[in-house]
Amino acid sequence: MAVYTEIDDHALVDFMAAYDVGEVLSCKGIAEGIENSNFLVTTTSGPFILTLYEKRVDQADLPFFLGYMDHLASRGVPCPVPVKTMDGEVLRVLSKRPAALITFLAGMWPKRPTADHCRGVGEGLATLHMAGEDFDGTRANTLGISAWRKLLTSCEGDADHVRAGLIPRLNDVLDRLESEWPSNLPSGIIHADLFPDNVFFRHGHLSGIIDFYFACADAYAYDIAICLNAWCFEPDGSFNITKARRLLASYQSVRPLNNDEIAHLPILAQGAAMRFLLTRLYDWVNTPTDAFVTPKNPEEYIQKLEFYLAVKGPESYGLDL
Repeated sequence: MAVYTEIDDHALVDFMAAYDVGEVLSCKGIAEGIENSNFLVTTTSGPFILTLYEKRVDQADLPFFLGYMDHLASRGVPCPVPVKTMDGEVLRVLSKRPAALITFLAGMWPKRPTADHCRGVGEGLATLHMAGEDFDGTRANTLGISAWRKLLTSCEGDADHVRAGLIPRLNDVLDRLESEWPSNLPSGIIHADLFPDNVFFRHGHLSGIIDFYFACADAYAYDIAICLNAWCFEPDGSFNITKARRLLASYQSVRPLNNDEIAHLPILAQGAAMRFLLTRLYDWVNTPTDAFVTPKNPEEYIQKLEFYLAVKGPESYGLDL
């Protein structure tokens, strides 16, 4: 569930009156998503997305997120565009929450990603990376490797309920990741959360990329590693090398990887698995049972991490070396 804050009808009408979008016809909460409250607002001008930013989002980061989306859209990336009020404002307040109105993107996210979807994602991610190179904003990766030790420590008392011996195993892996993590790879602003439910397709083609609220400065190849984790495994946990090959080849058709990026892809994939394992583990052991949101089981990413730890080299992802 992703509607944590309700909106009063009169307050919504007053809020929307500041935009040149016509009369409000309907407003419906959107169940998907976990960070913010999202609504589909239909006006006489068409549909829009209204987002109320909840407490897990740092308000100081909102101008960066909204500015980045606006920049990408101006460079041809199919992403939502923040709508300005008639006074030129983008970020406002509704129901005591920071709020923004965003353009609506048509399309559906793939419930069962195929190799063709992976091709579209690879090309779309590379296009996003290239389009953001001249964006003048920046934001540190608050869930990067420097944050993982604290997350792991905070789970020590309860992780055995997920899998016996998990904490010592993750401590050993994290020790090695911290000692071998690359620091000089090509970098810029990355999406950092490009899961299937954040990518829309229409008629077999990528039509939209959404949810930029983890965007940050980091290595481009790390963003690719996140996508390998998110797109290239089957429901039974097996790695689909055909999907990986298609994703990587289409990425490189837009932005070729250099030798260092290719060489470090295995450790970056391990790190991406560790990042989502730890955030899921943290939520799994710390989210109250009566909370609005249902935490995701970290077991999926434990299995993915074990796969990557057994990988011999970047050729295991279908790269032609």
